[in-house]
Amino acid sequence: MRGLYVALMFAVLTSATNGYDGSMMNGLQALDQWKASFHNPNAATRGLLNAIMSVGSIVALPITPYIADIAGRRAGIITGCITMIIGVVLQSIGINIQMFIAARFLIGFGVAIAHGAAPLLIAELVHPQHRAIFTTIYNSTWYFGSIVAAWLTYGTFQITNAWSWRIPSLVQAVPSAIQLVAIWMVPESPRYHIAHGKTEKALQTLAKCHARGNVEDELVQIEYREINETIRLEQEFESNGWLDLFRTPGNRRRLLILITLGFFSQWSGNGLVSYYMNDVLEGAGVKDAKLRLEINGILNIINFATALTMCFFIDKFGRRPLFLFATGGMFVAFCAWTICAQQFVKTAAAAAGHAEIFFIFLYYVFYNSAWSGLLVGYAVEILPYRLRAKGLTIMFLAVDLALFFNSYVNPVALGKLGWKYYIVYDVWLFVELLTVYFFYIETRNTPLEEICKHFDGDAALLGGDLATEKAKHYLVEEIGNDSKIVPTSTTREIGEKTHSSSDEEHHVAAQRKDEL
Repeated sequence: MRGLYVALMFAVLTSATNGYDGSMMNGLQALDQWKASFHNPNAATRGLLNAIMSVGSIVALPITPYIADIAGRRAGIITGCITMIIGVVLQSIGINIQMFIAARFLIGFGVAIAHGAAPLLIAELVHPQHRAIFTTIYNSTWYFGSIVAAWLTYGTFQITNAWSWRIPSLVQAVPSAIQLVAIWMVPESPRYHIAHGKTEKALQTLAKCHARGNVEDELVQIEYREINETIRLEQEFESNGWLDLFRTPGNRRRLLILITLGFFSQWSGNGLVSYYMNDVLEGAGVKDAKLRLEINGILNIINFATALTMCFFIDKFGRRPLFLFATGGMFVAFCAWTICAQQFVKTAAAAAGHAEIFFIFLYYVFYNSAWSGLLVGYAVEILPYRLRAKGLTIMFLAVDLALFFNSYVNPVALGKLGWKYYIVYDVWLFVELLTVYFFYIETRNTPLEEICKHFDGDAALLGGDLATEKAKHYLVEEIGNDSKIVPTSTTREIGEKTHSSSDEEHHVAAQRKDEL
């Protein structure tokens, strides 16, 4: 199992590629050699350079869920990685600003496809006990890529020709190349196999990943029954079109959470630092380009350490409490950051500038307590299988729209308004806090298929030992009509052992929790 998990983490480094890009663009904009190669691009052009990657991602989103659902989760990762590598090569040999922009569009296109498949593969493959850790680690690798890029651009700072920016650009292809090798060591999602009628292959995969190959393991049998019955019920009685995200109260709440996850993860003020740290630090009085690179590198190390540490406490503290803690802390820290920025502009006191930098660091400690890791992890787990790829695509659409806004508007707004632009984010962070408080649902210690109960209640379609009454009714009805849902040797007969009383249901749940 450990070997599989190691291969899996190498196979899903997509987020690291994304993080590398943000930090690399921060670093390149501090390099005189890069500015000279592209004739000192102005604020609007720099905004387009960053925004065009989001445009590429938005263009790819309509096909992304279909690649993951039809061709498979692994196929999505492979397609995205190949596209990203082609884009990186074109970016690295860019001879003018137009070629550089076109290459970044292609990189964004590939990132979207890989992003739309990689988190699904993790959530659907890992042991239930490890789901929260691995899905949050996935998005936290954003900072690993960011650290590498920050310190690599710092190292190439001394090179006096165009290779000072071409080297960091070429290295951006490394995570994708690693993924293309590692993906062949990882099996396809068992849920994908079941959805495509390959039930025996799904059972073998579950056994390999969760019980060292023992198909008779009790946990494997429980999981298999639950996944198999739930997916078959979804296929028989519910559609998987885009409009299904609007049809039921549970799905509308999921949709609200997905959209707010995407926008809040990028519209919380972090976009100012992710791509425009150079401008923010200049506004705080840091004029030395080398020092700005050092601060950027140190910030990314702290971000990665915080995000990685919090991955191991997701199930201990819960999703909702962490979101509330993080968003409340961000609101307070950003307000303090705004006050310090205003004082520095008014008095030019070095202490105000230093305090502003301190609150930038503190803000990111709060941000990484929840938003960096749970952005993908929470989005994946609240969705049923039939809507998982499409729902994740909606979330990434919100992310890309927010990134496009940040990339194009932030440099212009900072240039025109200075510290006053921070007030917009102060107000917005308070709106975020209220939204999380009233609409986000706790999913701690709940198996993937069973989370539907938190959103759909009695209307949820859940098979297996903890099947809902609605699911039992459909299963009995279909079996009685000799329909497609027929119990196999690995699936218990409905009615043989149903858990009708709440006491028995809680007893089964407790037993299962012990297994995990």
